[in-house]
Amino acid sequence: MLKAGIVGLPNVGKSTLFNALTRSRKAEAANYPFCTIDPNVGVVVVPDERAYVLKAIAKTNVVVPAAIEFVDIAGLVAGASKGEGLGNQFLATIREVDAIVQVVRCFVDNDIIHTMGGVDPIRDIEVITTELVLADMDAVTKRIDKTQKKARSGDKEGLIEMALLEKLTPHLNSGKTANTLPGATDEEKALMKLFQLLTAKPVLFACNVAESDLANAEENPFVKQVAEFVRTHHDAAYVPISAKIESELIDLPPEEAKAFLKDLGVDDSGVSALIKGTYTLLGLQTYFTAGEKEVRCWTIKQGWKAPQAAGVIHTDFEKGFIKAEIVSYADLTRLGSVAAAREAGKYRLEGKEYVFADGDVALFRFNT
Repeated sequence: MLKAGIVGLPNVGKSTLFNALTRSRKAEAANYPFCTIDPNVGVVVVPDERAYVLKAIAKTNVVVPAAIEFVDIAGLVAGASKGEGLGNQFLATIREVDAIVQVVRCFVDNDIIHTMGGVDPIRDIEVITTELVLADMDAVTKRIDKTQKKARSGDKEGLIEMALLEKLTPHLNSGKTANTLPGATDEEKALMKLFQLLTAKPVLFACNVAESDLANAEENPFVKQVAEFVRTHHDAAYVPISAKIESELIDLPPEEAKAFLKDLGVDDSGVSALIKGTYTLLGLQTYFTAGEKEVRCWTIKQGWKAPQAAGVIHTDFEKGFIKAEIVSYADLTRLGSVAAAREAGKYRLEGKEYVFADGDVALFRFNT
């Protein structure tokens, strides 16, 4: 299962958000820096209303949703790349995740300490980014020392690696992240993963706003600043959330939680959008199987072909793949039943080269 790491400065709401995401109180959320030291890990259900529409069509009572893993990482501070604030330990944890959700404080509350003296989301983003870039610069320097000998001997892989390292060095030295390297090829992106560069990981920014701001979060001046900054400097998306509100909903039944949010003038605290955004950030998509036994959401990487998609159910499905019966979610729900979809010619047989689309409903034929 792919992992997303929740990062940010101390006291920006990371652990509160983690508890909200995981519907738990696993992470200690306290008004002092480093209340989280060991990372908390939780499996989070990906909200997908489509599964419940298919449930009615399939006439089943069981839905098995998709899930991803979130890791609550203790707050980074200036100097983390040099070991400040247990920085080495935290950076090592970030290396183990597949994507980063950076929580940015976009609320003023004099009762909650800000370790840098006041709320300034752009400064906070730059502090975190600087520490990750400095760690990457160190990793690139060490990689150059390791690779130079191979490249000088004419080794093909060594030459390719050195060419990328020489492009990365001035880019990182200018304070830019590896994932914004201009013109990076798919091969170079794969190499950056091999180098375990922190700033090569995809990132999503979670703007943590006050309860009173959630209904009009896009008008929050801090959120506006973050929106413009991450678009121009990180080519990244952002999601306004209220971790505090969602943490208050943890113990409420679903209907009471909906009523609570409605009273605030919103349908959601932003956590559902954040989970969905992280799922996409990880390069994931969903296909479905739907029958009388259950509707199940299967997680695959974007661009996977039919045998790979079949393999997430069982390796035998991939090894013995023959064909996939496919109907799109849109066609099946529009027509209302499998029989109607077949009659309308919307069910089709696809072979090994078929690339699965998000929302495909599938049935596999295979040899054991």
